[in-house]
Amino acid sequence: MLASRAFSLIGKRAISTSICVRAHGHAGVVKAEDFSLPAYVDRRDVPLPEAAFVRDLSAQQKALKEKEKASWTALSVDEKVELYRIKFNETYAEMNKGSNEWKTVLGGVLFFLGVTGLILIWQKHYMYGPIPHTFSDEWLSMQTKRMLDMRINPVEGIAAQWDFEKNEWKK
Repeated sequence: MLASRAFSLIGKRAISTSICVRAHGHAGVVKAEDFSLPAYVDRRDVPLPEAAFVRDLSAQQKALKEKEKASWTALSVDEKVELYRIKFNETYAEMNKGSNEWKTVLGGVLFFLGVTGLILIWQKHYMYGPIPHTFSDEWLSMQTKRMLDMRINPVEGIAAQWDFEKNEWKK
């Protein structure tokens, strides 16, 4: 019984979502975008997009498109610009114009670098203890002397590079 109920719900769901997508909280139905139609895209490498920028023309724009079919010398500069804006969203100059986004990105990067630096300073000050005594120069010299006395790695290592007769490093 439970399985038949589950398959019934899944079947209804599959049928209802395959036809259209239901709106949340609304009685109406939202239609899915038709991606098989050409889309408008402003790109410098594609000078003529597949579709016009304005798809649904107003009455004024329709009248201007009818006027376009006649001689272009009868059109004013503003009408030519409006015709251009029906077909294209931006000119090449507007597409090539730089943006100030780099300032925001650089500011964000520098902000997070600063926060990271503050965290590192805080860690060094409050979390880590003092440097161990084994890092001091006198400890390292005593350790090296002991390694030489024990003749550690006499073939290719540290003892091979020490002249025991002259008590100095080989040249």
